[in-house]
Amino acid sequence: MAETELRENERIDDLQRSGLKIIQNSKRFCFGMDAVLLSGFARAKQGDQVLDLGTGTGIIPILLSAKTQAEKLTGLEIQQESAHMARRSVAMNALEDRITIVTGDIREAKALFGASVFDVVTSNPPYMIADHGLKNPTDEKTIARHEVLCTLKDVISQAAAVLKPGGHFYLVHRPFRLAEIMTLMCAYRLEPKRMRLVYPYADKEPVMVLVEGVRGGNPRMSVEKPLIIYDKSGVYTEELRIDYGY
Repeated sequence: MAETELRENERIDDLQRSGLKIIQNSKRFCFGMDAVLLSGFARAKQGDQVLDLGTGTGIIPILLSAKTQAEKLTGLEIQQESAHMARRSVAMNALEDRITIVTGDIREAKALFGASVFDVVTSNPPYMIADHGLKNPTDEKTIARHEVLCTLKDVISQAAAVLKPGGHFYLVHRPFRLAEIMTLMCAYRLEPKRMRLVYPYADKEPVMVLVEGVRGGNPRMSVEKPLIIYDKSGVYTEELRIDYGY
């Protein structure tokens, strides 16, 4: 694994998967369980070309490099500092031959990469509508959490544009926007095919939803069994420990 120099407030975290590590900055937005769960929900076959929209520090492409046989993984990130951290993490893990980080706007994905070029698109986008508790629209954490620089429509429309016919789209989001997610996916011919709700505890309301769509797919969706994160406070369920390495 290549040597890397850390900047102020940066640390290296062990991803508990194939010896992979990632650089994070404690003062900026750090990845959460939603990114890890999306990397486990997404599927990519040998030879696939994968694009991650809003990749942040590159967590999803890095994890997918270990979990799938995708040939090439590209991460698109608008924040230059996050993209730079992602590139350093890719180099630190000696993954330059498989992962490329591009600095750019999700809204310009088709212009950047072309139409119908990817087999798989993933995204863990901002969850909150821009006017929900927005305080500092230029803050890195605000941009990661709120739809300041892109909307859900931007993510879904651009995913549809860059996917090949029959290509797969994987999204993690919040259940309170599920109706909007499904409506937009159908509008852009990303037919919803698979869905899974994620619950913190078995007796609580879901906090995340994982959705798979297929560009131009036929109508029919399967709803998978719920994924429960904790058996009790601080204790992950057996499924989470086995499938996701927690």
